Amino acid sequence: VSGAAGVLVGHPFDTVKVRLQVQNVEKPLYRGTFHCFQSIIKQESAFGLYKGIGSPMMGLTFINALVFGVQGNTLRALGKDTPLNQFLAGSAAGAIQCVICCPMELAKTRMQLQGTGEYKQKTKNYKNSLDCLIKIYQKEGLRGVNRGMVSTFIRETPSFGFYFLTYDCMTRYLGCEAEDSYVIPKLLFSGGMSGIVSWISTYPADVIKSRLQADGVGGVTQYNGILDCIRKSYHEEGWRVFTRGLTSTLLRAFPVNAATFATVTVFLMYMKSDDNLRDCEPGPVIQQPSSL
Repeated sequence: VSGAAGVLVGHPFDTVKVRLQVQNVEKPLYRGTFHCFQSIIKQESAFGLYKGIGSPMMGLTFINALVFGVQGNTLRALGKDTPLNQFLAGSAAGAIQCVICCPMELAKTRMQLQGTGEYKQKTKNYKNSLDCLIKIYQKEGLRGVNRGMVSTFIRETPSFGFYFLTYDCMTRYLGCEAEDSYVIPKLLFSGGMSGIVSWISTYPADVIKSRLQADGVGGVTQYNGILDCIRKSYHEEGWRVFTRGLTSTLLRAFPVNAATFATVTVFLMYMKSDDNLRDCEPGPVIQQPSSL
């Protein structure tokens, strides 16, 4: 439930981010974040901002299960709840959930780019996210479905590590205790800031991942791999290419985590008695990046 709330709040920002990351520098459609928002709504209606939302909605349950399971068990296996162990446990969770995250984001990216600039799409390559993955598999096989896996791994592993580390440090510093009357605002702030830090830490890798996953749309392939993508992107657009769409991402990071934390807190309040709620340690709820 909390993950779904986060997606509904953050997906329009994610659509803008992807459009800005992969647009042609020689013939740019958008001048910046807010112009991209305006253009999508004007040209494709408000529903254009929610293209590809089916994929993250479908994958969230499995991703959150993997993240929480791996992070919790890794932290217990390491023995001590230290900042370093929080980082290592988070990194392990980020690495393993790539198995689901990569195909999910591939479908999301392809759907977000479909019908760019068209109010009523004349032709649809994909009916929905599942149809997108099926067609990619039929055409390119398992390798095509996992396009961008290495770049996703490079992004997700340290990103989740920094998320858990920052969240742990913030909640300790703010003194988040279950009996504190301000615990909910503190957790919201901690989660929002953690999301921002995790995105900043690996954002260039996300740009490369988006470009690799969008490569081949329209039948034209530009990149032979990660290094080739980095080299060509830098040669054509300079270092600023690795920050393209960052504003939209940071605008998205805080409210997504805020929505996630608010929803899970309200849900727990209804599901548990006051006594049981006091016994529960406030824990992080991760919204993927891709999800973060």
